[in-house]
Parts: sequence; C-alpha cells; structure tokens
Amino acid sequence: IDNNIDIIFHAAAYKHVPIVELNPIEGIKNNIFSTLNICTSAFNLNIKKVILISTDKAVRPTNVMGASKRVSEQIIQFFSIKSKLNNKTENTLFTAVRFGNVLGSSGSVVPLFIKQLKNGGPITITHPEVIRYFMTINEAAQLLIASSNLSQGGEIFLLDMGEPVKI
Repeated sequence: IDNNIDIIFHAAAYKHVPIVELNPIEGIKNNIFSTLNICTSAFNLNIKKVILISTDKAVRPTNVMGASKRVSEQIIQFFSIKSKLNNKTENTLFTAVRFGNVLGSSGSVVPLFIKQLKNGGPITITHPEVIRYFMTINEAAQLLIASSNLSQGGEIFLLDMGEPVKI
C-alpha cells in the first residue's frame, strides 16, 4: 500500500492528567497501545519518520499519564533499534519530542486557571512551589518540525522552552 505518507506525528492524545487518572485503562490503551500500533504499521509500511509528541511529565513520572507517555517513548526507542538492525533498503526513523505546556492547546493548564479566576478563584495548584514551562502553539509546531529534521532515530528531544514560570 502506498499512500505517499512520509511522516507521522503521533500525539498519543490522552495528555490530560485528571482524565487519565480517572480512566487509567483508556489512557494506557490510547497512549501505549496506539503507539505500538502506529510503530508496527509504520515499520511494516516503510514510512520515513514517526515522531511521538510526548510530555515533560514522562520524566520521572508520578502519574499514569506520565508513565504511559514514558512507555510510549520506550516503544519508539525499541522500534528505532529494530529499524536500524533491519536489512531493508529504507528504514523508518523513530523519535520523540517532549513538550511542556503549550498555550492555547487543550492540554494546557492555563484555560483551567482562567476558568477558576472567572469563578472568583481560588486557583488550584498541586504544590506552592510548582513551576511550568510554557510555549505557544506556533513555537511548538516549529520546534516539532525542526526536531523531525534533526532526527537520526531513537532520540528523545527535550525542547528549550525558556525559563520556567512559578505558578
């Protein structure tokens, strides 16, 4: 099958911590098994690149969402090794990119804060010293494309998101 697909950007889209915590099985199915299915298909179909859009919460994960994204990253790394060891003439490059909060995205904490402020507060945070990194959707898209161009396969790109903001 040739659908002229060169690159897959895989969001493994269950990225809202509260939703995944309330529905851990669905979060695992969506984040882990979808990544496995996409990687298997891309490998078998000789897609040029697969880029997993991961999260900064995959670093030392403390919740199901972060842990499921970390496993997704490991699946990407496994397929990268598998592809490099393969004797096909064209190998698929598998890589991951970690993001923090993207302003205006459905996973951003900012809309929640705005809603809480409009309702008279308070703003709920998990810890008084919590910090977040923020970037715009345009910045995220540009960094995603740049990382896909730099990819040699198997990397987990950690993007420079500037200075953290204390919430």
